Amino acid sequence: MIIRELEEARKGERLVKSKNWDSTRLLLAGDDMGFSFHITRMFAGSVNTFEYKHHFESVYVISGEGTIEDHATGEVHTLRPGVMYGLNKHDRHTVRTAEGADLVVACCFNPPVTGTEVHREDGSYAPMKEAV
Repeated sequence: MIIRELEEARKGERLVKSKNWDSTRLLLAGDDMGFSFHITRMFAGSVNTFEYKHHFESVYVISGEGTIEDHATGEVHTLRPGVMYGLNKHDRHTVRTAEGADLVVACCFNPPVTGTEVHREDGSYAPMKEAV
C-alpha cells in the first residue's frame, strides 16, 4: 500500500513547476501502478497548450474554472468542478484558466510518467523509454 500526503509531496522532488502551472506527482512509474497520478494547479489567467503524443491523460476538475479547446475540431468546453476530460486521441488542446483563481485538477497518465519529464516544445512529454 502506498500512502502519500499532498502537502508533504509538494515539499520535495515530486513537485514540478513551470511559469503557468505546478504539478505534484503522487504516483509515478516507479510505484508500479500502471499509471501516474498528479494534482496540478494551472495558475489563474494562464494559457496552456499540450499534446501528449505518447501518453493518454484523464483530468478531473477539483476547483477553479476555465475552458479547454480541442485543436482538431475547434470545440471549446467549459471546465468547472465536477467536469472530467479524457485525451483518448492524444488530442492537442489548450486550457485557458479564468482570472482570479487557479484551476486545480487531478490527472492520471498512461503510461505513467517517471517524474523527470518536462514539456517539450510541442507540448508533449517524451516517450517513457526516453524519460527514464
